[in-house]
Amino acid sequence: MAGYLTEDLDRLGHSGHDKRRRYDTERYPGAVGLNWYRCDPSLQKLLHRHLGEEALAWADEHLDRIGALMGGPIAERAERTDVDRPRLERHDRWGRDVSRIVMPASAEESRRDLLADSFADPGFQARARAAGANASLLTQTWNYLLSQAEIGMFCALGTGGDMVLNLAREFAPPDIAERVDELLGGGMLSGETAQAFTERTGGSDLGALETTATRVGDAWRLDGYKWFVSNVNGAAFVVLAKPGGAPDSSKGVLPYLVLWERRDGSRNGVSIRRLKDKLGTHAVASAEVELRDAEAFLLAPDPEAPRPPPSSSDGAEGTRPRSGMARMMAMTNGARLGISIMGLGCARRALVESLRYAASREAFGAPLDEHPLMRRKLAELIVEVEAAQALVFDGYLSRLRIGAPLIKLRAARLGITAASDAIEIHGGNGYIEQWPVARLLRDAQVNTVWEGPDNILCLDVRRAMQKESAHEPLLERIRTAVAAAGEDRDTVALVEEGLTGLEQAIAHWRTLDGDVAEARLFPLAQYMVDVYASALLLEQGGWEERTLGSDRGTLVARLHARAHLAAPGPLRGIDGPAEELERFTDLRDGALRGDG
Repeated sequence: MAGYLTEDLDRLGHSGHDKRRRYDTERYPGAVGLNWYRCDPSLQKLLHRHLGEEALAWADEHLDRIGALMGGPIAERAERTDVDRPRLERHDRWGRDVSRIVMPASAEESRRDLLADSFADPGFQARARAAGANASLLTQTWNYLLSQAEIGMFCALGTGGDMVLNLAREFAPPDIAERVDELLGGGMLSGETAQAFTERTGGSDLGALETTATRVGDAWRLDGYKWFVSNVNGAAFVVLAKPGGAPDSSKGVLPYLVLWERRDGSRNGVSIRRLKDKLGTHAVASAEVELRDAEAFLLAPDPEAPRPPPSSSDGAEGTRPRSGMARMMAMTNGARLGISIMGLGCARRALVESLRYAASREAFGAPLDEHPLMRRKLAELIVEVEAAQALVFDGYLSRLRIGAPLIKLRAARLGITAASDAIEIHGGNGYIEQWPVARLLRDAQVNTVWEGPDNILCLDVRRAMQKESAHEPLLERIRTAVAAAGEDRDTVALVEEGLTGLEQAIAHWRTLDGDVAEARLFPLAQYMVDVYASALLLEQGGWEERTLGSDRGTLVARLHARAHLAAPGPLRGIDGPAEELERFTDLRDGALRGDG
């Protein structure tokens, strides 16, 4: 009996077994301590489908090890890091500006463990490919499991080192490229980068940036003030700035590399003014940074150099190689998929905490998860999390141009709503910081801010549609997914009807004037992701029917399509089937394996 002494219970009149049982705190185990791979049947089936049996058999021991690591030591330390936060040592004992970030021991321990067993390690990637396994898919699975423990750590470890390394090799002077190779050449997580984009004028409006760049030989000098720099203790900075004479718009902005030391080994002109007192994600240090005559190197073609005529080596006839800035923007889409994984990780953790708590907590004479209203809520969480799971992993596999903003739109928001639901399911306990779901909500909120909130994502959807007709590959992906559905023809018809309606909505949107068209981007984007997710769930359900002989995946697809695509009707669905209650056990057991 934990929490109360026997004599306390006797004094309170709780001498009977049933009354004493209420105070047995061991009945509330939570998610920490589970193997997060073994307890996730939906992930296992998704990997079975995309990797194949032989590759999954090879990967199984590695996934088992990582599942135990993330659900054990990493998750446990995340709670300590949330309290014992990074601190700034601004000056040394002589008063010199050293701008040193001191990370808590819990974060450093987790970082060492994660780097020692990273699926992004080049050696692991080579072994995976030799075994016929999709190395990228396994890396994203690693990221997904980490995000359930701590999205701040994922952010700190995964901030674009590969892209920066490649840009430095192409555009930086040879000695600087060699130095960057030393810092970042060991794989995605070998040396993190800091992103110095946002200024006091705002983050998304790049044209308003005020940091200036002045040429000095083959280098540049940067001067400016960055209001929000993520992962400020990274090995290198990527800084957006405007060279002198550049247009005062986003077209004048270029990316630069800044290191902590100058070429001559002296301290560079980078000063951390203060750490940000953030709502959450305390495993990643964020700060305000001042650049004073900071040595920098362009990560793009020189704007003053003559532009060579297009040639066949440039790719398509009549085109030039993409600029470093264009590639940085492409990296933004990759980052959006990464943030989608973070949102999904928050949602999955919220679901597991909720299922575990609802099975243990008793009210009105029965466990919470035996009450119909709670079953409705839990079933809804299961369906939405598995829909986001399908979206996020398809995003990495399909690489649709329009996919990243749409998937982030859904997954980042779900992380918040699922964490909020988890607090409600935990009742007053959920609102207490000693329980895990309070931190989960604080962390999840940042995902709608990083790499663009909803409005910016919708503007990117518009840009992709207008400039690249990026909706066409999305529609084709939806058709392919629906074609692979199982035997539930009614749900197939519902999703096909949704697809037809989506095509009509896109056509109508194109006829709208500027202001109205922009305002209608949000419901259009939501429509796109609703149909996309329902189609992916049908595809997964069809595979499960044919391969596993199970109709649970199709049940999830049916519940999702009804919730998102079916017309509400005059009775708002009150007259509809209650499969979320009738088959709750199937839904629950297919979402969480309790002995994982």
